Amino acid sequence: MTDPVSSSLLLPVTLLTGFLGSGKTTLINYLLKHNHDEKVIIIENEFGPVNIDSSLLNVSTEFQIVEMTNGCICCTVQGELTEALHKLHAKRLTGELQFDRLIIETTGLADPAPIIQTFFIDDLIRQTIQLDGIITLVDAHHILKHLNEHPVTLSQIGFADRIILTKTDCISDQQKAEVINRIHKINHKATIFEAIKGQIPKSQWLDIHAFDLSDELTINKGFFVINPTKKFEANFQPLPIQKQATLWGDNIRSYLFEAGELDLKKIGSFMESLVEQYGNDMLRYKGVLAIKNNNQRLIVQGVHKVVGFDYGSPWQNLAERISRLVIISRTLPFDELNKSFLKTVSDQ
Repeated sequence: MTDPVSSSLLLPVTLLTGFLGSGKTTLINYLLKHNHDEKVIIIENEFGPVNIDSSLLNVSTEFQIVEMTNGCICCTVQGELTEALHKLHAKRLTGELQFDRLIIETTGLADPAPIIQTFFIDDLIRQTIQLDGIITLVDAHHILKHLNEHPVTLSQIGFADRIILTKTDCISDQQKAEVINRIHKINHKATIFEAIKGQIPKSQWLDIHAFDLSDELTINKGFFVINPTKKFEANFQPLPIQKQATLWGDNIRSYLFEAGELDLKKIGSFMESLVEQYGNDMLRYKGVLAIKNNNQRLIVQGVHKVVGFDYGSPWQNLAERISRLVIISRTLPFDELNKSFLKTVSDQ
């Protein structure tokens, strides 16, 4: 994880994921058509139907770069992502390529986990690139079927910082409520947007700083409907709670741990044991913790076994001093872990 000061100096990268047919290419095309103030590199596994209308700059079997008329760049990577990022960095250093941000579009069948880990494992990438956020597109018309038949969709939703619902015009309000509730159970930290044909302002999914060690820890209580006919207002609607008609049985879900003021040594031991034992199953986790005799919030954030800690802003009053830890993970023994978490509460 990266602190807010250093992250401002790094090249931002957004990971765009979602199952086949969810609308990733439509979203990218909309961005490229309306993005005139910066140069973007879009990394894809395949070119697909992205509108490419300029000359080929460089061709190889693994790494192809195409420059588009608006100054943006599209490249295809059929090999190692790390190597491709190193090549792009080298071209940027020499001035051969100029760009302001990266967007990586995964294939529809890809689990984003290995790609995410790339940004924390490789030294050069860690020092030059900041993972800004993970954006998952969800085909509302087919997602319930996809979740039942393709486990990778669970992972795509579980890792997300922002979820963009597409094709909601193809389903009833009752079906949409079931889709939103099921998504919320898997990941109740991600912000959900409903958009038509990729028409969503870039401010809603770029430069969101999801991997900064910030004080913000939001438990999602609704979703936003983007209205392109009203200057793209994002109208908030409460979560459409409904009685669950069927047992979903998804093995990735959100867990919320809550307590009062914690003992620093005890919570440190708890987190160390938790990450060591269950880190491989923990897709994303974030906590804003109140520590006894310390006026600052303790921020914890991690992906699998890569975890960062830092102190944030001070608590304003005693009533605010509530410790919360959200974990999006494959099935955890929550009752057992929650008992251990509650034992970290300061007894003084």
